[in-house]
Amino acid sequence: MRIKNVSIVLAGSAVTATLVASPAGAATSPLPNPSVTAVLNVQKQAMANGAPGALTRIDSGTSSYRISRGQADTAAHTAMDADRRFRVGSVSKSFTTVVLMQLAAEGRLDLDASANTYLPKPLPDDRITVRHLLSHRSGLWDYTNDMFYYTVPGFESVRNKVFTYQELIDLSTAHKVNNEPGAAYSYSNTNFVVLGRLIEHLTGVPMATHYQQRVFEPLKLRNTSYVHPQTAIAGSHARGYLRQDDTTLPLVDSTEQTVSWGQSAGAVISNAADLNRFFSSLVSGKLVPQAQLQQMMSMVPVNSDGTQSYGLGLRARKLSCGVTVYGHTGTVQGYYTYAFTTADGKRSMTSMANTSNNGTVNTVLGGTLEAAFCGTTVAKADKFAPSDTEGFTEDIAPQVVRH
Repeated sequence: MRIKNVSIVLAGSAVTATLVASPAGAATSPLPNPSVTAVLNVQKQAMANGAPGALTRIDSGTSSYRISRGQADTAAHTAMDADRRFRVGSVSKSFTTVVLMQLAAEGRLDLDASANTYLPKPLPDDRITVRHLLSHRSGLWDYTNDMFYYTVPGFESVRNKVFTYQELIDLSTAHKVNNEPGAAYSYSNTNFVVLGRLIEHLTGVPMATHYQQRVFEPLKLRNTSYVHPQTAIAGSHARGYLRQDDTTLPLVDSTEQTVSWGQSAGAVISNAADLNRFFSSLVSGKLVPQAQLQQMMSMVPVNSDGTQSYGLGLRARKLSCGVTVYGHTGTVQGYYTYAFTTADGKRSMTSMANTSNNGTVNTVLGGTLEAAFCGTTVAKADKFAPSDTEGFTEDIAPQVVRH
């Protein structure tokens, strides 16, 4: 196998792109080739709008592209590289869904039964099913709306705190619901905290053990872990930097935290290679039986033009070249993640920028999907970025509009 290394220095920042090329005669994907140049352009825009660094890894057949720019650690001036570990935020929801769908396949629960059937303390509405939780259609209020209404003070108040699942659920149920069960899509971290509680109560086994035995070990995900409530990220990792609501103030290093506020909704640690393997293996039927996989991948549009949709613990994006990719986005303090794969699992991509509370960076980073799967660049950041007047929302405190 030929290996080609390209190293460039732009504006004082180290930029590296590594291509592990396919052997002669190897089968190729019908998709356009990924564009390294387009990925680098997206990363450049992300950094210009406040991200200390960014990384992308694309795995396509026997070819792998590792592309990175900027800094993984601003204090030590350590260059970013595409193999570093990071907090994946809501990508964790797909891991939790795999555990639950395996339990469903084993006949241990019914997705259309009331979630209260499997919970030690009932939710306020018996009509909320397990499927409603998985598809963000329960109507349950997201407790992070209150917790992180003020971004940095909220984060600092819970950075080292350890919650029980029930404490988080109670924060949610103290509010009225967003909608009747099943009536509408309304993204809420509460849904997947309830699912974590449900899984642990049903099985008597901690989520950490389920992740390890059902996902990490079978797929040999050596860089993926669930260390809650420990605060450190082991091994080579990118530090995370949280933007303050007052954007004139410096970024806050948010790397060390329990993520106990998220747990089964957002506390997994991984790297790009492992996330690509996870999603490729998932859609290829290596983690859940076909019947459960079809349910996960049965999508309902969640935006006006139908380009974004949600299934069960899984997002889908329809791209400009007509391909639909499946995976999840992730936001946790200091990290934005996009991890997606084609329906056949033959091309997978993960991108990360080590900042958050920055709608422009989050939107821009999504341009790596076009670069990876369609081989095209995207328009400049200001075309797609939220304006100061309209603001932006994200998976943390999804009903709080930021500016």
